[in-house]
Amino acid sequence: MNRTRYFNYILDKLGILSYKINVKGKLNILDLHNHSENFYAHFLSKVFGWNLENLNPLKQNIEAIDLVDHTNKIVLQVSATNTKQKLESSLSKSIIAKYPAYTFKFILISREAAELAKGTFANPHGISFNPASDIIDNKAILDFILSMDIDKQKEVYQLIQKELGDDVDIVKLDSNLAVIINILSKENLALATTVTTNTFEIERKITYNNIVATKPIIDEYAKYYSRLDKKYSEFDTLGSNKSLSVLQSVNSSYIASSIEFSGTSSDNIFLNVIENVKEKVIQSANFIDIPIDELELCVKIIVVDSFIRCKIFENPLSYNYVTT
Repeated sequence: MNRTRYFNYILDKLGILSYKINVKGKLNILDLHNHSENFYAHFLSKVFGWNLENLNPLKQNIEAIDLVDHTNKIVLQVSATNTKQKLESSLSKSIIAKYPAYTFKFILISREAAELAKGTFANPHGISFNPASDIIDNKAILDFILSMDIDKQKEVYQLIQKELGDDVDIVKLDSNLAVIINILSKENLALATTVTTNTFEIERKITYNNIVATKPIIDEYAKYYSRLDKKYSEFDTLGSNKSLSVLQSVNSSYIASSIEFSGTSSDNIFLNVIENVKEKVIQSANFIDIPIDELELCVKIIVVDSFIRCKIFENPLSYNYVTT
């Protein structure tokens, strides 16, 4: 595995963890925050060379400190909330006064910190705290990981594998995506009529997600749904299950894009998914060079197909994309 694949795996896993905490909330929120604090204690220690330990495993979000490093004199809060009120509330807690020689760091696990880091904050106990360097988000962490040498990246990758699990083989998943792209590029994409999509329902999903500028892409490539469906069915009949693998890969790109472009338009997210999937294909060991216009055509077909199949973006109530 090379540097790019290590990094993409780390990006996918951090993206999924942040997405669960900030958007989906499907797990018990206290259990999830407890797991995230324990994870970040090991993860941040590995990335930055700290020696963090979980200070209050039974009192999540009650006090201002979640993790502490007595060696490097750091106290740290892990938070999914990026507001001035939240940060100042943490700095004002009485427990902060017990660490006068320490530095306070605020780790944002599901939002970007760029705007928050520009602010000034009441710091009644006078603990060392510089917003520009001590407010840290996932983007800053990922930028730091990206600059690491491959051996350090591998250590981070192995830690994340152990901590967050590896229920999906990212390398195989992306390789299957490349296989599908290579095959599609050689296919006669004449339209088939085996399966008919429900145009009204797709339009409803487009409107529901406020997709405007990229709507023509969906309109243009939705017509290839039946062709790709046929190809997926051929693979799945042979037991290779490539449709699930490809759709999971596109979904992971959507999760990462949703976090990176949180607060911006759905069109930005949609375009970034296309670029992210294209990059995965190019970097795959199974990818055979094809003309860029053919590659972009195939990627757009797959991403739009994923949109139709409910794998990316939110679905309106009772959404049914196939005409029966």
